[in-house]
Amino acid sequence: MNVGIVGAVTRGSGFAKSLGLTRFFRAQALCDVNQEGLEGIRAETGAPETFTDYAEMLERADIQAVVIGTPMHLHAPMAIAALDKDLHVLSEVTAAVSMDESRSLVAAANRSNGVYMMAENYTFMKPNMMVRDLVARGLFGEPYYAEGEYLHELKEAAERTPWRRKWQTGINGVTYGTHSLGPILQWMPGDRVASVCGAGSGHHYRDPRGNFYENEDASVMLCRMVSGGLVKIRVDMLSDRPHAMTNYSLQGTDGAYESARALGEPNRIWLRSRNGSPDAWEDLKELEPEHTPDAWKDEETLRNVGHGGGDLLELLAFRDVIRQRRRNDLDIHHAMDMTLPGLVSQLSIEKDGAWLEVPDSRMWISGA
Repeated sequence: MNVGIVGAVTRGSGFAKSLGLTRFFRAQALCDVNQEGLEGIRAETGAPETFTDYAEMLERADIQAVVIGTPMHLHAPMAIAALDKDLHVLSEVTAAVSMDESRSLVAAANRSNGVYMMAENYTFMKPNMMVRDLVARGLFGEPYYAEGEYLHELKEAAERTPWRRKWQTGINGVTYGTHSLGPILQWMPGDRVASVCGAGSGHHYRDPRGNFYENEDASVMLCRMVSGGLVKIRVDMLSDRPHAMTNYSLQGTDGAYESARALGEPNRIWLRSRNGSPDAWEDLKELEPEHTPDAWKDEETLRNVGHGGGDLLELLAFRDVIRQRRRNDLDIHHAMDMTLPGLVSQLSIEKDGAWLEVPDSRMWISGA
């Protein structure tokens, strides 16, 4: 299947280099406003077509699918344009940056013959997939509490990439929460966030122009699940500290998990079925012989691709969804389940932390 990649010089380059490993997709067209960089990626991938205009690529390129690796505020409009041409879409996170965009994207996915899938690569990381497998086997009992943290100081990066200054640090609330919430939602299958309340830690950092960032340094949202469970998400892209972008914990009636918070630490797990009384942790690695996901059997290959193997694994999942060989658990509604709570948290912070309902996109009128 021929694929067009937009944002091919930056985020899309990782996808471009991994496409051939799927033995299904081919990088046919590359699109980016950076003409010089585009030629370099073309030389690496051998893609026969290049474009600096996305609409032109959609109109002229010989493609059946697009991968969207552009800045956040372009994801939804670009996905809608491709879906309206019945192309398959793999879109980077977040799915949309506003509630209106979200509704328009859902409507486009509903009326399109193309597959929509969100590229939430953190759901494909090995520890996260192992925990998902353990939950599916019932070894956690009933999961009822979880935490996710994305702590990634990027003040300088926000100056180099102005879209980050606006869409990630320029709005108060959880602006980039799908990496934290996405895996957790897959550990609570069939559940979703019913309501959120958002709060921030105040403003302690200024940009180079002397202005406080609009986003408070540490943004936290509490998520009340439909099941009654509770999830806490913290996103912090301003505080001076070492990066810690994959912090997770999960509590169930029969198990607990805490990810490593620093290099050299283990991912820790306790399961009643293995350890009896809750008095000692076990290294998650001890469970690898029995619980390594099939997708991670070829770990040597995955080490050489981006985001801990996630870039290739999501392409393989996209392939299998298109071929109808697996369920799309990152489809438009799961994408909304991961995206909408953060958008609602931004409204909650404006209302002094009021608990606000998170809409269920499955209830939105199809095609509206």
